[in-house]
Amino acid sequence: MVEAPHAEKHFTAGEFVRDVVIGMSDGLTVPFALAAGLSGAVPETRLIVIGGLAEIAAGSIAMGLGGYLAARGDREHYEQERQREEREVEEIPDEEAREVSKVFQSYGLTAEESTPIVDALRQRPQAWVDFMMRFELGLEEPEPRRALTSAVTIAGAYVAGGFIPLSPYMILANAWHGLVWSATVTLVALAGFGYIKGRFTGARPLRSASQTTVIGALAATAAFVLAKLIS
Repeated sequence: MVEAPHAEKHFTAGEFVRDVVIGMSDGLTVPFALAAGLSGAVPETRLIVIGGLAEIAAGSIAMGLGGYLAARGDREHYEQERQREEREVEEIPDEEAREVSKVFQSYGLTAEESTPIVDALRQRPQAWVDFMMRFELGLEEPEPRRALTSAVTIAGAYVAGGFIPLSPYMILANAWHGLVWSATVTLVALAGFGYIKGRFTGARPLRSASQTTVIGALAATAAFVLAKLIS
């Protein structure tokens, strides 16, 4: 009997998905809470739309810049660590060889079993450095354009998410009616986003959907109540 080939399915949430999750989750929640809070203080939607658009602009820039700086920091950290490993491989190769042996021993190999592999790596300096970066330091080389891509993705996802809770206020003139429709469409969007996020990140989709929905509802409720109390 011919056995069917075994196909392993592993989920890997890419950096793009992570950036979309960061931008969209904040884009849905923060403008929603702001608009709900303003609804408790002003009767018309004009000021709410103006405040919401200003928040979306400022929030997307801040989030995008944060993603850019974080990715740049990761890149700079990787380059610094790689330069250090290259110096150590050249200046103290015996010590680095012992570190390679320790890595293999942590996986259950004996010192004698790891010796041929260590000797082979010593003949390939770049592969040796690659090995140390990945298995000793746990660092993967970032993509060269990662910083710009991350900034654009996070900012774009924030803007896309922010217009969902703000769109009813752009159509309706009454703040209360705008709040009701904004809450409806945003909570549905949060539930859908949480479900999809759970599917992409490997978490339980229904649990992820309920968590994002509850967090968004609590933030909006707190903002609305606080604005009512102050006004």
